[in-house]
Amino acid sequence: MHALYAVLVAPFVDMATSPRFLVEVLFGGVAAGLMYSLVALGFVLIFKASGIFNFAQGVMVLFAALTLVGFMERGVPVALALLLTVAVMVALAFAIERLVLRHLINQEHIILFMATIGLTFFLEGFGEMLWGSNVKRLDVGIPDRSFMVAGVQVNKLELTAALTSGALVAVLAVLSQRTRIGRALRAVADDHQAALSVGIPLKTIWTIVWSVSGIVAIVAGIMWGAKSGVQFSLSLIALKALPVLILGGFTSVPGAVVGGLIIGVGEKVAEVYWGPLMGGAIENWFAYVLALAFLLVRPQGLFGETIIERV
Repeated sequence: MHALYAVLVAPFVDMATSPRFLVEVLFGGVAAGLMYSLVALGFVLIFKASGIFNFAQGVMVLFAALTLVGFMERGVPVALALLLTVAVMVALAFAIERLVLRHLINQEHIILFMATIGLTFFLEGFGEMLWGSNVKRLDVGIPDRSFMVAGVQVNKLELTAALTSGALVAVLAVLSQRTRIGRALRAVADDHQAALSVGIPLKTIWTIVWSVSGIVAIVAGIMWGAKSGVQFSLSLIALKALPVLILGGFTSVPGAVVGGLIIGVGEKVAEVYWGPLMGGAIENWFAYVLALAFLLVRPQGLFGETIIERV
């Protein structure tokens, strides 16, 4: 009975008795959730344009961060290094479309998926060859220190990351839902041949969406790199984006935001309030258990489209 009370009741008592600390935990969860959403957006954009899961998105985040740090280590000012990194990621999008995607039009989705796996290993090796494999510190002028607001401790880096991620997510949501390009993305994802037949330039759409995903990867790389350093484990944050996509839906930009917030806030609250009762490290597996439970109830996600196939 005592153990049951400790697990089910005690955490809520702690929340009620320390509301300011709870606000700090929630803020940390929102900041982490928006950063997860930023990575998940790259997956959503590619999926909406091609109907495939881009396995290489995590490595694109790593490659963008390595490129930015590489330019900065060679004495290039931050602003110019950022512009050069954007140019590199756009050039990479052109290369991917010309050398890979153009030859796979109207192919099975599994073939395109396997192509992104190959791209993952190429970008990882290419980035290591260009910039080395050592852990690199990324300093873009955002101090990693805290300040007090109404008795609540707020980290400036996390606040900046949350605001930046939120603004970019809002822009991409409008781009996806309210523009001709967004409608073209949905048409291309449904059927490559049909999209071509009504005059949608498939090659242009793919180049645009991979370029936008590259820019998203830059922002995600900056935020995560400034927080934990630029290292090859950075590509593993893509794994945390999977539960976000499962909760929000693979085709929904708003879903990526909502899913990221649920995962971010949920894992922080679970780690702080239930972690000590369960041996700790809940934050490492909470998202995957939640996603697994969600798959049993709503496999298409909160905002995903229900697909009915005739057999």
